[in-house]
Amino acid sequence: MNNIQAPQKNSPSFKTKAKEELTKALQLSLYFGIWFCALAFLGATSLDERPIPLSIFGFALIKAVFCAKFMLVGQAIIPIKVNAKNGIVTSLILESLVYLLVVIGLNYLEAGIHGLIHGKGFISSLADFGRSNPLHVVAMSIVYWLIVWPYLLLVGLKLAIGSTATLEILFGNKSQSSK
Repeated sequence: MNNIQAPQKNSPSFKTKAKEELTKALQLSLYFGIWFCALAFLGATSLDERPIPLSIFGFALIKAVFCAKFMLVGQAIIPIKVNAKNGIVTSLILESLVYLLVVIGLNYLEAGIHGLIHGKGFISSLADFGRSNPLHVVAMSIVYWLIVWPYLLLVGLKLAIGSTATLEILFGNKSQSSK
């Protein structure tokens, strides 16, 4: 008698999961990229740089990809959960702060590694992060949180009511004909 069971059709295939993760990574990278490019542009115009160097946008996009990757890793470690009793905002406020700490921690790590690459000490490069100004780090943290928060709310909404309903709320129902 053969006890081999056929694989269940309920779980998506590796290819399907990989495609979904890649799509999420691209969408989140684009979202962060738009924000970081806008902030880079604001910074360049605030400093009256002329001409505005295009390299700042490349760095902003690279940073966006890394932030998206780390955000998705954070979500894999600490999955987003929405408690219907508490609502989306209450359910996600603590998680948003945890994700913020992850992003800030990774920025410190990036500063340390960047320092090592350029022949500086790791610890001294960590201390130089945020121009060695704790208020600047707090200001950056607030901006990062304001960037991450709408994304988490969207994810929470998708978890609470589903992707289709979320898309219909945001963009309307395309299947219904207009009269």
